[in-house]
Order: sequence, then C-alpha cells, then structure tokens
Amino acid sequence: MPLVMDSKPKIVIIHSNSLCCLAMRTILTDIAPFMGMFGEVDIATHNSMDEFLSEAPQHAIMYFVEDQMVLRNIDFFTTQARRCILLTDQEHPQLANFRKVDVRQPERELLKCFLTIHNSAHSAHIGTQQPKKEAEILSEREKEVLALIVKGFINKEIADRLNISTPTVIFHRKNIIEKIGSKSIGRLTIYAVINGIVDLKEL
Repeated sequence: MPLVMDSKPKIVIIHSNSLCCLAMRTILTDIAPFMGMFGEVDIATHNSMDEFLSEAPQHAIMYFVEDQMVLRNIDFFTTQARRCILLTDQEHPQLANFRKVDVRQPERELLKCFLTIHNSAHSAHIGTQQPKKEAEILSEREKEVLALIVKGFINKEIADRLNISTPTVIFHRKNIIEKIGSKSIGRLTIYAVINGIVDLKEL
C-alpha cells in the first residue's frame, strides 16, 4: 500500500534543547492560532537535522531553528531563508539575511517579535490566513481602555487618562475580557494589534 503523504501545512521547530522545542511549540500552539497567524497547520518538533530529514516533512510553511543547526546546514536553510526564523541569543554575520528571535528576551518582547513576523509573513503571503476583523465587538470606550491596558497602564492611570472612575475602568476591563475570551495580556495585545486598535510601534 503506497505511503500517503500528509498534505497539511507544517510549522517546523528544530532545536537540540528539548525544553526550547517544547516552549516554542507551546507559544505557537497557544498564540499563533489566536492571531490567525498560520491558519490550519501542524507543529512538528525535532532535536536534530537527521531526525527532521528522516521524517521528510512536507509543506513546511515556516521553520524556527537553532542558530548552530542553521550554521551546520547552511546550504539547506539558505534556500529556505525567507521562511526560516533563527532561535538565537547572539549575532552571526554570516546569517544576516535571516530573521531572528532572541531567546533571551522577556515575554513582551518575544510577543512583539511574533507580531512582526506575522506582519511580514502576511505581506509576503507566506502561509498566512487573513485575520478576521472583529474590533467592532468592542465599544469605542472599550477600545480606548484596551489600548491603554496593552501599553502597560494600570487601572488608576487609565482612569486618569480617560477622565473616568477606576470602577468604570474595571467594568470595561471585565467586558473586554469576556468579549475577547482571554485575560492574558499577551492575547489582548495580539487582538489589539491585529484589529488595528494599537500600532505595533506603540508597544
């Protein structure tokens, strides 16, 4: 019986550290679908190039790869540079054409990296799905409150800036969380950026 190849697109993570693979898989599983980043995909993790190549994954739309792995397999990844994100904590002049995610960054900065990757991938039509514009589910006041939340302001500061009471801010925050379906600042930030409530440059 012939082997049937899986035609579902894949995101591939290749890193020698299993914990890093797990962390990246968790981030992508949790965040990417929420933001419509890659649409319907599988996420495959590998600890070595031999393991990756032995499975011959088809339809890889994006690679997240340890920098040393790329350096040791430069011929393969040079042809995939447009779809390859380096997982690195240092500069490599020979890999200047690759986009990078600094694995030492705090969560907020990593989130900005993913949003930047999403924007550039979408503009290049790399395996992306047009996100649904749903900002209309929030009132104008809720959008103002959300914008300040994701910029890091606390309730009292938001109240002062919008000239409303702190209990009113808390009321709006509760409604925002219920409508969006998450109280995670990361997910609220993604929602705000994807729906044009805040600009990535403002974060």
